[in-house]
Amino acid sequence: MMRKRYFAKTDGIIKSMHIIVGLGNPGQKYESTRHNTGFMAVNALAKEFGLAWAANKKFKAEIAESPELMLIKPQNFMNNSGFSIAAVLNYYLKHLIDKGDWRDLLIDTLTVIHDDLDIEFGKYKISVNSRSAGHKGVESIINQLKTKNFKRFRIGIRAPALEKIPADEFVLQKFNDEEKKIINQIILKIIRPVT
Repeated sequence: MMRKRYFAKTDGIIKSMHIIVGLGNPGQKYESTRHNTGFMAVNALAKEFGLAWAANKKFKAEIAESPELMLIKPQNFMNNSGFSIAAVLNYYLKHLIDKGDWRDLLIDTLTVIHDDLDIEFGKYKISVNSRSAGHKGVESIINQLKTKNFKRFRIGIRAPALEKIPADEFVLQKFNDEEKKIINQIILKIIRPVT
């Protein structure tokens, strides 16, 4: 269970842990699919830091945590990811703000990791305060938080196969072994800057 001591105010200075959200779809059916790249990334982070996942019914999410880091996998499907994230942030950040808006804290607190069809496979980009570019999971977060003022690690999944099948089918295909190897290398590369 998450503890409020992770988010505290001392002498007027707000101290909060780093919250990292990985986007994906819950269930074995979607494991290792392109659309679950975000889940794969936070799973790797949890392993790197020795953190265990626990289901949190209140927020409809799986959460792994330490005093400095909170990893979140929303368990309502990709297109509704924002509901879980908004619930967590509203609960843990709202009490810190006497005046103003807790969303002002997000630029230093929240990072979202997700797949991106606009970026070539094997590459990634970091975006801050940018639009969803059609990614439904990101769009849901922006809509629920009513802000886009947070950091995103966009992991590229664009590949030649996308020219032959619809995008919604492509993103739900599983990575082959070679692709998995490359994705894992990308994830290891982003672990340091993301924390």
